[in-house]
Amino acid sequence: MKDLYIKYYKDLFLGKRLFAGLGLCVSLFLFAFFLPWLGDLPYIGFGVLVLLVFIDLGLLFRTRGVFLRRDLPERLSNGDDNELRIDVESFFPFPIRIGIIDEIPFQFQKRDIWFKSTLKAGEHKTILYTLRPVKRGEYVFGQIRLYVQSPLGLISRRFNFGDAHTVPVYPSFLQLRKYELMAISNRLTEIGIKKVRRIGHSMEFDQVKNYVQGDDYRTVNWKATARKGELMVNSYVDEKAQHIYCIIDKSRAMKMPFDGLSLMDYAINASLVLSNVALLKDDKAGLITLSEKIGSIVPADRRPGQLGKIMEILYKEKTQYLESNIEALHLAIRRVIKQRSLIVFFTNYESMSALHRQLPFLKHIAKFHLLLIVFFENTEVKSISEIPAKDVEGIYIKTIAEKFVYEKKLMVKELAKHGILSILTPPEKLTINVVNRYLAIKAQQKI
Repeated sequence: MKDLYIKYYKDLFLGKRLFAGLGLCVSLFLFAFFLPWLGDLPYIGFGVLVLLVFIDLGLLFRTRGVFLRRDLPERLSNGDDNELRIDVESFFPFPIRIGIIDEIPFQFQKRDIWFKSTLKAGEHKTILYTLRPVKRGEYVFGQIRLYVQSPLGLISRRFNFGDAHTVPVYPSFLQLRKYELMAISNRLTEIGIKKVRRIGHSMEFDQVKNYVQGDDYRTVNWKATARKGELMVNSYVDEKAQHIYCIIDKSRAMKMPFDGLSLMDYAINASLVLSNVALLKDDKAGLITLSEKIGSIVPADRRPGQLGKIMEILYKEKTQYLESNIEALHLAIRRVIKQRSLIVFFTNYESMSALHRQLPFLKHIAKFHLLLIVFFENTEVKSISEIPAKDVEGIYIKTIAEKFVYEKKLMVKELAKHGILSILTPPEKLTINVVNRYLAIKAQQKI
């Protein structure tokens, strides 16, 4: 009996109407000292209030209440809006007002997840809302607190649903799915993926087939034509099984934030999409992570589980505080990658001196592989350089900002001078620009 009393006591909360009623009763008792004609009215009012409270208690605690369920996905997508769902159903024989508090993980730093609604007798409702994580890792969801009020609204009864549940946050698989669906429906141009005109023929022979209208007459196989007595042509296909490696820099240069995500998270999301596109093109995708030492290495392959293996590796990666060791990367590439490959190196340079420190090793890698350096525009500095100066201080700030922007463009020219491809991109356009360049490299048969 005592446990039951404590249980009800913990789940009982006083409502605003009760406080308003108590305030009215106190006012009546106060006025009764100065207005004798009020008589027993304050006592009657207080008695009615107490009676209504007991009636409200009976209404809220004599039924089995409500049912609530929160549907969580198996994993959340980093940097994307993830939809969550709460289903609630009333078993009360009268309409109720409800308030729902969802104990979301502390990483979101939100304290306003509060939903208000009303339910008729036996009614079912679904509440949808979205959360956008900006860090990979494990997120713990707590209980859901549901507060119910009867039509009287004097007190509230709390219901607690669910237990603590851990949900992992993976690299942006929603973005990956979006690119796949748009590729299937041939709508990639809507998000900026360009159609690249293929130059000449691929070198990979497929078969000899009968000529049909529209075939290039330059591919006529005259020996097969003479032997069979009808016009035959050679058929070619895109070169397959080329090795595509994404190398992700985990040093302090990639810790810079942009729109809630670090540059490394943008690089991880882009490398995941690029690996998927490469696998769809029948190429082999691989991964190397790098900081002051070599991190994870996934050899290039195109088996069905390759993308899942890459995602599991990227899920655990974190930025480090030391500078990246390009010499160790050069040795790892010589040891792991045995044939000419496309190497996409996601990093960031903020000064020409930082590039010059790594340039000797980058030049050596570019001798044996097709090296593509991907680094980021500093969008904050660029926006400052575009603001008109209004005073002397503004002129100094604008001049320094323009110097940094110009130095980034010099880095692109410096890399091109040594035969190294590069992409200088704002973080939000990273994925589109990288996929476009990969498709252009495939079309130009540079690998």
